[in-house]
Amino acid sequence: MKTFIPKTKDIKRAWYEADASKFTLGRLASKAASILRGKHKVTFTPHMDVGDFVIVKNAELIRFTGRKLAQKKYYRFSGYPGGLYTKKLSDRMKTEPDKVIRDAVYNMLDKNRLRKHILRRLKVVVGDKHQFQVDKELL
Repeated sequence: MKTFIPKTKDIKRAWYEADASKFTLGRLASKAASILRGKHKVTFTPHMDVGDFVIVKNAELIRFTGRKLAQKKYYRFSGYPGGLYTKKLSDRMKTEPDKVIRDAVYNMLDKNRLRKHILRRLKVVVGDKHQFQVDKELL
């Protein structure tokens, strides 16, 4: 028996579209991360980038459960003493809803060298219109 390893020229990438208004943040992020990684394919190989493109539209309409909008916080650290910055999810959704989804998907991907290459195939769009050609709908 031989193990099948796909060649990079043989990898076919499809375009999936997800409407964020139908999902909660975590469910959307886990499905998108799985498709970006290529786990839904028969030719999935852990050490290769074989995933597909994912377009997330209506990023500003994503749903949250519980009191996350008021309680969830994002932290940044400048590297200097006293340089810890916090921002609530509700404030972040007003200014940058696309980055909320991008960060959620980023944290669901494996922490390895492929992560930034895989994340380049995630397209998050505020609103309903985009210029990408869609092959399949993400359910």
